Parts: sequence; structure tokens; C-alpha cells
Amino acid sequence: MWLSTPMTSDWMRRARVIRSSAAQPETVNTNAKRATHVGLVTMLHMIERLVSLTLMFMYRKAILLVILACFAAALAWDSKSVKLPPPYATPSADNGPHVVEQPSGAELKLPEGFQVDIYADGFEQPRFMALGPSGEILVSDSTKNGGVYALVDAKKNFKPAERKKLTGGLERPYGLAFWKGYLYIGEETSVKRYKYDTKNMSVGKGEEVVSLAGLGGGHWTRSLLFDSKGEKLYVGLGSRSNVSAGEDPRRAAINRYNPDGSGHETNASGTRNPIGLHWYPGTNTLWAAVQERDLLGDDLVPDYFTHIQQGGFYGWPFAYIGPNEDPRRKGEKPDLVAKTIVPDVILPAHVAVLDFVFYTGKQFPAEYRGGAFLAFHGSWNRSKRVGQSIAFLPFKNTKPAAEQLREFLTGWMLSPEKREVWGRPVALLQLPDGSLLVSDDGGKKIWRISYKGR
Repeated sequence: MWLSTPMTSDWMRRARVIRSSAAQPETVNTNAKRATHVGLVTMLHMIERLVSLTLMFMYRKAILLVILACFAAALAWDSKSVKLPPPYATPSADNGPHVVEQPSGAELKLPEGFQVDIYADGFEQPRFMALGPSGEILVSDSTKNGGVYALVDAKKNFKPAERKKLTGGLERPYGLAFWKGYLYIGEETSVKRYKYDTKNMSVGKGEEVVSLAGLGGGHWTRSLLFDSKGEKLYVGLGSRSNVSAGEDPRRAAINRYNPDGSGHETNASGTRNPIGLHWYPGTNTLWAAVQERDLLGDDLVPDYFTHIQQGGFYGWPFAYIGPNEDPRRKGEKPDLVAKTIVPDVILPAHVAVLDFVFYTGKQFPAEYRGGAFLAFHGSWNRSKRVGQSIAFLPFKNTKPAAEQLREFLTGWMLSPEKREVWGRPVALLQLPDGSLLVSDDGGKKIWRISYKGR
């Protein structure tokens, strides 16, 4: 196919002029001149053909690149374009869950081939979990006078025979992280570290490394994460309020410190409650699960799941899901509204995403490898309930297939129309055998998901 353009037409016109003038009959008709003319005409034909082929290749390549660029841009735009309802499209519902005992006949539902069993129970408010150096499972029991427990499965039968309280008297402990022989624990107004004795399964005296004095109230969880080199400690702090301006800049932000608590930096801001923090496996890409604001209607504002851009601003409290201005902060910070980042994956509004895990095990079918399991704690600000479930999001080449987000574990919610639920998932942890643990602060237990085959 020949692509006609002004440039190619000009090249062709010049070639035809040369060929036409060369082909005119000469007044002196000799064999030598005739041969010269024939040779010149042949050569010009060859040049024209060569030019045509060259230009054809150049323009085909150029057009192909343009098409590919447009296609890529279209895909990027499609993944970023989000149709949101206007604020206050529906009344703001006060529809919090009422946790009940597991009703007779109620059970958890999973895809074919999977099963779920109770791994441990007897907690007050089991929340975050971490895998210890010797395979023990650490659990933060996040009451106002909470503690951290170690579960030891010595027989490797997924029924921990030993439960040891490592430390107590903590102020709503949540985040847990290990670093060079220390256990870090995130409390509501403090991050402390404890010398960790793996052999005796015990901790030393706590040492405060990050003071968060005066930053209590509101979103109280303090998520902790070290980078792969152990050089930086990341601390996620949620906002104190729903949508008030002027809060301490460490709130509604992902903060970064040296392991000793010095060198504070803001890694990202405008994240109302960045409660889930993990690295994508094999990369230095930080991902966060973020709870968004309330009181704008059933479908505003969606929670989200996104990779974090260093220094990025994600909107709170002035905008949401890109430059969509919050009407309660209208006209206050147009510069921040304009630069609000659109997150990678838009989740249902008010689903209360908490933790997530990137699956790297081999027990589950291959389709789950590299994807993310997300814990939805469940809504309160919605007329019809959402959440109380585990969702799965496939990834391909380290990128999320957002349109393929689907429910994976359901059943805690008895009906979207009713308040009664019998469980609320919080955190996820992959075990060395490839199974998954799910903490449930509604049912006060920990579940284990395994795959037995179809």
C-alpha cells in the first residue's frame, strides 16, 4: 500500500520530471546516445523504485509508530478515565455493620478447589500479621490495651500448638516489621522497636524510634514497611478527620524514616488512609491500599489501590480520583486539585480496603501468581452494604488488570440489605507453603485458605 503525503508526492514529482526530460528524442540519433538514453532511463526507473520503496518503508514505519502510540495512549486513558457520580447523588447513609455469631448454615464461599479453615482463634481484635524469622506467625491484637502474640506451629499441621504473648499494654498496636534483629511495632502515637530473641521467642525492652505524640484519634492504624535493603522505614498514617484541612503533614501521608527514626521525609501525601503498604515482588515499586472519604453519597468516594509515585499528591482533602474537587473544600487549593494523581485501580466506594498481599506461592493455580488479594473490611456509609470479603486482582507484567477485579472469598455478609455480618477481614499473610492467612477482627479469629485441586 502506498501512502500519499506531500513529501512523497514532491519526491515522485521530481523523479518524473527527470525521467520525462531524459526520455525526449535527440536530434542526433546515434547508437551510443541511444544506449546512453536507455541506460539513463533505466537507472532513473530504478532510482524512482528505490525512492518509492524507501519512502514507503519510512512512512509505513512512521504511521505504525503513530498508531501504536495512539493505541497506547487510548489504553492509558481508558485505565485512568473514571465515571464518577456527582457529589450527593444519593443521601449519605449511616449503615454500620452489626457483628453477630456465625449463623447456622452460614459458610464462607471460595472458587472451586479452594477450602478455608480456622487457623487460630481466641483473640480480641486480631489485625496485622507478620512472618517471623523461624516461621512463627506474629499477630497484633489491636485493642486500646493491646499486645502482640507469636503463634508457633511446631508440628507443621497448620494448628499452632503454642501461643506466646510477646508484649502487652500497647496503644492499639497494628503494624509489624522486622529489621536486623529488631521487631518494630506501630502504635497509635508511637513506633517502637524491641530486640527480638528468635530462639526463646521473646522481646527486650521497647525503644521509641518515632514519636507520633499528638497524632492520635481518627484513623489510628500505623502501617510499617522496610525497603528491600533495610535502609528506610515507611510509616503509613491516616487522617484524623474525614475531610478537614490543616492537619499535621505527617497525617494522610506515607512517611519515610531511617531505621533509628531520624531523617523524616514525606514519600507521598493526600492519601486519606494509606493502610496497606507492600512492595511488588522483585521490584522497588511501592503499592498502597487507600481508604477514601465519606459523606458524599453511596458511590463517592471510591477507595483505591495504586503504585506510589515518590512525592506524589493523591488529593485529600481537596480532590479525589484525579482533579475532582471536593465540594467541601471548593476553591481552596486549585493548584493541588490540578496535580492530583489518578490511582491505578478504582475500588468500590466505602468498601474499606485494609491490607493486601501479592501472591508468589505455587500452591494456588498459576493464574493467581503475581496477582493481589485485597481485604475489604466492609462499608458503613452506604445504603447497600459492600465488602466483608476478599477480592483478587490479576497482574500481568507487573501491571494490574483492573477490569478483572473479582470476588474471591465471600459469605461473612448475610445480605447487602441487612446490617448483620459474622466476620470482617483485615490482613493477609502468605505462608511458606503457599496458603494464605486472613485475620478477622469481627469473628476474632484467623482463617487459612488452601488449594486442594479441582
